[in-house]
Amino acid sequence: MVEAQDVKKLREKTGAPMMDCKRALQDTSGNFEKAIDYLRKKGMADASKKAGRVAAEGIVHSYIHGGGRIGVLVEVNCETDFVARNPDFQAFVKEIALHIAAAHPQYVSESDVPEEVLKREKEIYLHQAKASKKPQAVMDKMVEGKIQKFYDEVCLLRQPFIKDQDKTISDLLKQLIAKIGENCQIRRFVRYQVGEGIEKKVQNFAQEVASQLK
Repeated sequence: MVEAQDVKKLREKTGAPMMDCKRALQDTSGNFEKAIDYLRKKGMADASKKAGRVAAEGIVHSYIHGGGRIGVLVEVNCETDFVARNPDFQAFVKEIALHIAAAHPQYVSESDVPEEVLKREKEIYLHQAKASKKPQAVMDKMVEGKIQKFYDEVCLLRQPFIKDQDKTISDLLKQLIAKIGENCQIRRFVRYQVGEGIEKKVQNFAQEVASQLK
């Protein structure tokens, strides 16, 4: 028999509906940790179904860090204005802005990586693989492995969350979708850092001047 206090505790822990919490405890013979896993798996499945729905509402959030040295603007979308005002949704957006400031992703997902950037990375990894003088099939796997690692480093959705390295940003997004019952998407972001890119511009200008003096 499932105790009401256990159902309440599981709801507080996961944010899942009461009936789902009760069913999870029943199906796992009252095992609390297995019930959490049960709800997470169910939530992830539900989130995947919702991911195809149009999300045109949402908010743009700004975050300034380090006394004005780093600034982030991020847009996160949902399906309704009602959810855009939801505290859980707004808390998620703030956490994402904080993560972007700290982790410095360059793209939202793999599909946002420009083809020329991916091509350049592959050429570098292939050159490195050839130096190993291994069979072609092995080298192909080496290159693919490095590409996946590159995605993990530069794509926001694939990065481990700075406050919980066991979860990716994609995991957090799916949990949010499962909790609030609407499709949500991180649409775009921009990150500014004081002085970023200035040295490169100065160097390029110096090279231009030098070439004109020749």
